[in-house]
Amino acid sequence: MHPVIAFDVYGTLIDTQGVTAELEKRLGEPGKAVEFARRWRDKQLEYSFRHTLMGHYLPFGQCTREALIFTDRALQAGLTDNDCDHLMAVYAELPAFPDAGPALQSLKVADVRCVAFSNGTREAVSQLLERSGLGEFMDDIISVDEVKRFKPDPAVYTHLRTRLESRPENTWLISSNAFDVIGASHAGLRSAWVRRHADAPFDPWGIEPDMTVMDLQALTERLLT
Repeated sequence: MHPVIAFDVYGTLIDTQGVTAELEKRLGEPGKAVEFARRWRDKQLEYSFRHTLMGHYLPFGQCTREALIFTDRALQAGLTDNDCDHLMAVYAELPAFPDAGPALQSLKVADVRCVAFSNGTREAVSQLLERSGLGEFMDDIISVDEVKRFKPDPAVYTHLRTRLESRPENTWLISSNAFDVIGASHAGLRSAWVRRHADAPFDPWGIEPDMTVMDLQALTERLLT
């Protein structure tokens, strides 16, 4: 029996660093743009964690904008409101990683059920996947917005299985985000960590992924053999 596969979107299928080129245009310094993009992403995730712990859910896009404003202040980048509006629009059209399309196409040809499972709202994720050319490969989009909690809250993984109507041992969470992989494993799902950078460490929590791969092509090869 083929597994049911839930793909994280931001950082796994979609390159969140794809905003760097636009940041360079506004900051004028390539090194500062790279640092800005990294800190923006880190703060975005931090805000989602904190909102969940507080029981004060906000849509992921709002966390993203709050993180953008904070990063601008922290780095004293001097972005205007128009700059922020433009960067948020760019974030809604981030590119897919080069390996995402071919990998998803292989799974579709093999008749494997694949869904997008994201902190983003259904509308935002749908727009992102369609514009990046990945929408055609997804059977569904499942958003944490449906339960008003963010990953890695156990409630979101329970919701995923409920929506999929699948058994835990046959349900895979694929993510490049270690916190997501650990959250899924802790909730009883199978998990694969896409280690996109060879020097990326995994959290030493004693919870390991069922599979570690360097890219999505390697993932499909292992899942389909």
